[in-house]
Amino acid sequence: MSVYVERRGRGPDLVLLHGWGMNGAVWQGLAELLEADFRLHLVDLPGFGHSPALPASAGLDDWAGAVLGAAPPRAAWLGWSLGGLIATHAALRMPERVGGLITLASSPRFVAGDDWPGIKAGVLAEFERQLAEDHLQVVNRFLALQAMGSEHARDDIRRLRDSLGQKPTPDAGALAAGLALLGEVDLRPRLAELRVPLLRLYGRLDGLVPRKAAALVDELAPNSLSHIEPRASHAPFISHPDATAERIRRFLHELA
Repeated sequence: MSVYVERRGRGPDLVLLHGWGMNGAVWQGLAELLEADFRLHLVDLPGFGHSPALPASAGLDDWAGAVLGAAPPRAAWLGWSLGGLIATHAALRMPERVGGLITLASSPRFVAGDDWPGIKAGVLAEFERQLAEDHLQVVNRFLALQAMGSEHARDDIRRLRDSLGQKPTPDAGALAAGLALLGEVDLRPRLAELRVPLLRLYGRLDGLVPRKAAALVDELAPNSLSHIEPRASHAPFISHPDATAERIRRFLHELA
């Protein structure tokens, strides 16, 4: 299956994967700050934006495989939230294709439990139940959760909603499949297998990926770098684009 990719800028290749419910247009502001330094590949994940959905039986390997099929032979990958989960799996599956990995407000396990901070299983279950009734309303509620805690919450929600409206509405089946990935995938045991340089960026006020998770991943991936933006929530690239772009730029330039 071929996913839709918008390409812009020039320089080393950088693949960007958006989060649940969104599409590649969410990166427009960050892309304006990075396109002078990198050749950007803004991906619409399967079932989002202009990309067709995968079969209902598709798992994380299928999602990562769909993006690998459209990505350059070798590139750095940046994944936000659910996109970080997919990018991490791609780096584990085909490390020769991923020259560097950046996860943004992401986690190897999103659901809380077993002394692991994250989204309460009941919250995800309620979203799944509501999808059948009004999937667009669920997306809007999730936007509010992503901005919760941000000092610019209203502006963050508006920008997220504006980018969502630039492309076709997400496929209901893809939304359900994405929620299933967030609720079921656990890459914690495999983080030690990563053989690519890793930068992890977080927001201190993030309610979906709590900062306690960052400290725990420090132990699971001791060779990685991490930074917690002190006044950001779940979308630091929206609320603090300049600081986020500078950390991405510095990390990738040092790799080069």
